[in-house]
Amino acid sequence: MSKKLYVGNLSWGTTEDELKDLFAVHGAVEDVKIITDRETGKSRGFGFVTLTSTEDGDKAISALHEQEIGGRKLTVNEAREKTGGGGGGGGGGRSSGGAGGNRNNGGRGGYRDHNYN
Repeated sequence: MSKKLYVGNLSWGTTEDELKDLFAVHGAVEDVKIITDRETGKSRGFGFVTLTSTEDGDKAISALHEQEIGGRKLTVNEAREKTGGGGGGGGGGRSSGGAGGNRNNGGRGGYRDHNYN
C-alpha cells in the first residue's frame, strides 16, 4: 500500500523533479506535487510525495525529517486527509446592522448626522 507524505519548509526554488530524486533514494516514488499559489503560480513552500509502500514512506520520514535541503530544514511527516471547511470565506457582513441611529457614534452615518430639510 502506498504512503503519502507531507513535505514542508521547501525552498521556493525546489522543483518536483528535485523532490522526486530526493525521495527516490528511499523507495519507489509514485507521485510528487508541489503546491503553488493560484494567482502567481509560485511555490507555497510545501508539497506531497507518495511512495509506493508504507515501509519506504517510513524510511523517508526517518531519513529526511529536519534535514537541511536548499538552506532550509524540511518537515516530513505522514500526510493527513484534508478536513472539510477551509476554502474562500464568505462576504461576512455585519450582524448588528452597523452604526446607524446611535447618538454617540462619532459622526459615522447615524440618521441625525444628515440634514434632510
